[in-house]
Amino acid sequence: MAILRFQALKETSGRKPVKFEESDRKSSIFGSNVFNEKAMKQYLTSDAYKAVQDAVQHGTKIDRKIADYIALGMKEWALSKGVTHYTHWFQPLTGATAEKHDAFFETSYDGSDPVEKFGGGQLVQQEPDASSFPNGGIRNTFEARGYTAWDPTSPAFIFGTTLCIPTVFISYTGEALDYKTPLLRALNAVDDAATDVCKYFDKNVKKVTATLGWEQEYFLIDTALANTRPDILMTGRTLLGHASAKGQQLDDHYFGSIPSRVLSYMRELEQECMYLGIPVKTRHNEVAPNQFELAPIFEETNLAVDHNSLLMDVMQKVGERHDFKVLFHEKPFKGVNGSGKHNNWSMATDTGINLLSPGKTPMSNLQFLTFFINTIKAVNKYESLLRASIATASNDHRLGANEAPPAIISVFIGEQLTKVLAELEGVSTGKLSPEEKTDLKLNVVGKIPDVLLDNTDRNRTSPFAFTGNKFEFRAVGSSANCANAMTTLNTIMAKQLKDFKQEVDALIEKNDLKKDEAIFNVLREYIKTSKNILFEGDGYSEAWQVEAKKRGLSNFKTTPAALQAKVSKAALDLFQEMNVMNHIEVEARYEIELEEYTKKIQIEGRVLGDIARNHVIPTAIRYQNTLIENVKGLKEIFGKDFEKIAKEQINIIKEISAHIEGINSKVEEMRLARKKANALTDAQKMAEMYCDKVKPYFDVIREHCDNLELIVDDEIWTLTKYRELLFTK
Repeated sequence: MAILRFQALKETSGRKPVKFEESDRKSSIFGSNVFNEKAMKQYLTSDAYKAVQDAVQHGTKIDRKIADYIALGMKEWALSKGVTHYTHWFQPLTGATAEKHDAFFETSYDGSDPVEKFGGGQLVQQEPDASSFPNGGIRNTFEARGYTAWDPTSPAFIFGTTLCIPTVFISYTGEALDYKTPLLRALNAVDDAATDVCKYFDKNVKKVTATLGWEQEYFLIDTALANTRPDILMTGRTLLGHASAKGQQLDDHYFGSIPSRVLSYMRELEQECMYLGIPVKTRHNEVAPNQFELAPIFEETNLAVDHNSLLMDVMQKVGERHDFKVLFHEKPFKGVNGSGKHNNWSMATDTGINLLSPGKTPMSNLQFLTFFINTIKAVNKYESLLRASIATASNDHRLGANEAPPAIISVFIGEQLTKVLAELEGVSTGKLSPEEKTDLKLNVVGKIPDVLLDNTDRNRTSPFAFTGNKFEFRAVGSSANCANAMTTLNTIMAKQLKDFKQEVDALIEKNDLKKDEAIFNVLREYIKTSKNILFEGDGYSEAWQVEAKKRGLSNFKTTPAALQAKVSKAALDLFQEMNVMNHIEVEARYEIELEEYTKKIQIEGRVLGDIARNHVIPTAIRYQNTLIENVKGLKEIFGKDFEKIAKEQINIIKEISAHIEGINSKVEEMRLARKKANALTDAQKMAEMYCDKVKPYFDVIREHCDNLELIVDDEIWTLTKYRELLFTK
């Protein structure tokens, strides 16, 4: 019987780029499957259109009667495009999106008078079963009721023949059971706090929007090859496999010519994104073989998060048509680059100003420095909480590797801005003389260039780096929902800006200082107290590990350790004060993420044990039997001299036996360790047990298996090898 691996390789060798009908111009189809302003103006009454715009821009509640008119227009638009079903599209705490499709088609009670029906009630609210989604103890299993509620700030879209309505997901008792609800609250909090601070500089500012531009890294593996690997199918990564002789060491894949099959996939993916209003712009080869990246134009954060979640679904569906398996795991292959999802974050006013971009005047640069320094202050105060926001079992493999930042959160700002902060720190406190004011504005604030994009080198080892007009949160993992990190970042920023305004106002009132003087005084103190978080050097070095410890920075290398920051008193109070999450919601997420970590390690352990015992050991024994027959033949031919002649064969037989014994014994020990861990009832202790007592067996078992891969005859090895997974185009 032919080995599945070779059947897959044969199937893959005949692949050609998939042809599809491609539109001439992206701009002509952009957003054509989105119920955007253009569609709303065509299908809604003026009152209905105004109600949606008021809800989006001012958070005004939409009246149920108006909702009926909106639903009617939305239905007619969808039907004109061949849509048959609608769904409330939401993001539960599973890490994936969720949807339940209902047909527009309805009949009367006796089965007559068929009609397509969709009213305001169906638009605004639905009731999916909440009991089967992660809830962290908020609901009992027998308590199934939960609600999805329309989020008008993220436009409805059509995917296939289904109208998808972005929604929040809450429990019957009102707690958030999704990623979107806390994110919306955090964005509202940062809007309020940032707008108040902006009024120091421009009274006309009425709204501040947090913006996000994500960069999605991923691997593409031929479907036939992926199907030969139970570990890829079950866990999203390879649990064993010896490194290919050629990997990424020649740096010949990064930004190289995109393979023809991949380019065809990318083109169709981009076209699907255009229909859905996802403004993807950049595509290229990444560092590792068969690793790629795409990135969009910046958007409002809530919409950007929705678009990234939708994109990941679309990538998989388009991948199927091109015979590709898309891998979002942060470290699917040992020894080559992992994948991240850099979150580029900034804030913009409704007057068109990027608050993290230097301006042309001292006053605009004072505004820039205000938001710039407050961001540094926020990260310094809540660095452990930011680390917790990107903690997952899969991201633990990536953080600290040669393509990702370390688990220590630090901020990189570049040489020039470091000098600016040092000069600002040296300014005397209290009231400034006219000469000091002039010197400060012209020599410190006034000399910041308009564009800082290229005046400093990039630091790939920094988890939180300023890159000219935004901060890049590089530590976010490729499989993550951006909402987790963005909820935390915008919450800590909202809190920091709120505190900043209180301090400035107090100085103005108490010391009779001018506004600028009060701002300078507060910023100067922030620079002094936030130095610990600033680091310009090599984040991978041992020296930084030592230095970071001296500075009091956290270094949580595992998810169970990192997640505890989420339920610290400071974190609980923070989310409560900013009206982002109450204590129940925070603690529920902590429990859910611990449980997810445990289950993922548990699944990986079971899959590894299965592959090792049912694939690797039988193959090794089969080859060992071949060697034994060879040795027997040599004995028959050479008699007593056979041991000298068959010395190497005998050594290989012994080596195979040692590896088989090592695999079998360690798999059994791992099973017993899992059994002990499963007996625990405390989620934190169980996660720690899986981390410290179960997971270490993975490397030991893998080493034995990978050594056997180098020994056993390639013709009988059943598992597709790294050289085939990574270099089959």
